Amino acid sequence: MKIKSAEFVVSNSEVEKCPKNQLPEYAFIGRSNVGKSSLINMLTDRKSLAKTSGRPGKTQLINHFLINKNWYLVDLPGYGYARVSKSSKKKFQKFITNYFEQRQQLVSAFVLVDIRHKPQPIDLEFMQYLGESGIPFAIIFTKADKLKPKAIEKHVEDYCEMLLKTWEELPPHFITSSSKGIGQEDVLEFIGSTNDEIEQLKSN
Repeated sequence: MKIKSAEFVVSNSEVEKCPKNQLPEYAFIGRSNVGKSSLINMLTDRKSLAKTSGRPGKTQLINHFLINKNWYLVDLPGYGYARVSKSSKKKFQKFITNYFEQRQQLVSAFVLVDIRHKPQPIDLEFMQYLGESGIPFAIIFTKADKLKPKAIEKHVEDYCEMLLKTWEELPPHFITSSSKGIGQEDVLEFIGSTNDEIEQLKSN
C-alpha cells in the first residue's frame, strides 16, 4: 500500500469526540520513549506528521490522522513515563482504556516495543489487558538499526518465548527502524490487506 495522503484531523481526550464516520482505525501505542512519533512519520513518508520531541511523553491526547481518505492512523499517549504526574497518568490511562473499550471503528492496535531491551513488565501487562479485552493487536519492534541481525533475532525469540507462557498463539509482529525505513512496507501491507478483508466482508 502506498500512502498518497496523510492529514491531521483532530486531537481530544474524549472518545465521544472522535470522528463519527465508520472508517477503520489502527491505534499506535507504547512506552513514552519507544519512538512512536518517528515511526508514524516513517510509515507515512512525512517528516513531521506526528510531533517528535526529545522529551518523552509529548503525546497526551488521542490524535486522528486520515490516511488515503479511507482509514485512520490513531496516535495514542504513551504509558509508563515516570515524569508524568500520577493524576495525569490516571487521566491518560482512563481515556486510553475508554478508547480501546468503546471505539467500535478500531480494527487493530499496534503495541510498540523497543527491541534493544528485554521484555518489560509494563508492555506485557498492556498486551495482557488487550487480550483480556478481546482487542486485536500486533507488536512493532522499534529501533532495529541499533542492533545486529543476530541480536534482533535473539531478542524477538525471547519476547515470543515470554508471550507463549500465557498466550496460545502469538500476535503478528514487525521489525522496524524509523531512521532506516525498515518495516514500512510490511506494516502498511498488513493494514492494506486487513482493509481489503473488511471491504470484502461488507460486500458479502
